[in-house]
Amino acid sequence: MRNSDRLPPRELPKRRSGRHRNPLSFDNWFGTPALIMAVPGTAEQARDADGELIGARMADLVRAYRPEVTIRFGHTEGQEQSLDEALTGLEKSDERPLAGVVVPLVTAPHAATSAAIGAAVAKAGADVRVTEGLGPHPMLAEVLHLRLAEAGYVRADRMRLISVTARNTTMADGVVVGAVGGEGAVGAAGVTAVLLAARLGLTVLPADLENEASLEQVLAQLRQGGCQRPVIAPSALGPEMPADQLADLAERFGARACASLGADSLLGKIAALRYAEVLNSLGVEQPPTAEELPAPVGSRHRPES
Repeated sequence: MRNSDRLPPRELPKRRSGRHRNPLSFDNWFGTPALIMAVPGTAEQARDADGELIGARMADLVRAYRPEVTIRFGHTEGQEQSLDEALTGLEKSDERPLAGVVVPLVTAPHAATSAAIGAAVAKAGADVRVTEGLGPHPMLAEVLHLRLAEAGYVRADRMRLISVTARNTTMADGVVVGAVGGEGAVGAAGVTAVLLAARLGLTVLPADLENEASLEQVLAQLRQGGCQRPVIAPSALGPEMPADQLADLAERFGARACASLGADSLLGKIAALRYAEVLNSLGVEQPPTAEELPAPVGSRHRPES
């Protein structure tokens, strides 16, 4: 019997046969743009708890959705696995409409990352389009929920066991969605906070982790509402707010913190969708017409071959 208090393990998508086997995938064609993920910070900062590069793990996850695309990643700072290297060989060519698509691995507008990407693209002379970051997006709330559940701060089941009353002293009775990147990032975190509150049945508010006055104000607001066990859930992959810095910040304000988002299959799916948005704008990917869609299995109206 499945334990209803745990989120089911997320599996990588299984590819179906047929021309339209996956809405995120299209038939391979000459000149398919590369997908380059821009990881904020240095390679040393962008490592998970196991020491693996977040960019490398994300590349594997995105490849499950776009196996026909060349996928690279590079860091916006430092010399190791740099974004400059990832953009090599992507100059403009008459043989292809676009050389590559850069997807920033940030969950909200991040001025430093955007500036670093712009400088790297100009330096390399790369023929690329830069997409929006991974957020705001509804799936971010699900990833945050998972990180909170893994730390034991909330219940994993969001439907049948939902309760605004914590069942023990370790469970959170209020959550702060931490933003990194300024006012625009706080606005994006606000969208995620609303969705996360609907999942948890708790009060969830956004706050700027780089502005201690803002964080103090939000935590005070939670406590005025009766919150005694607030938890900070950073809406960031990790390099933007190192774990030790986050832990120190939470301790100073009498709160706890869960792990950053890190690499996740849902984030990989969002990155693949950002890539598809650019291809759709170029007319490379088009949705299938009614005539192209296969008839249902067992249908008496299947067209003759």
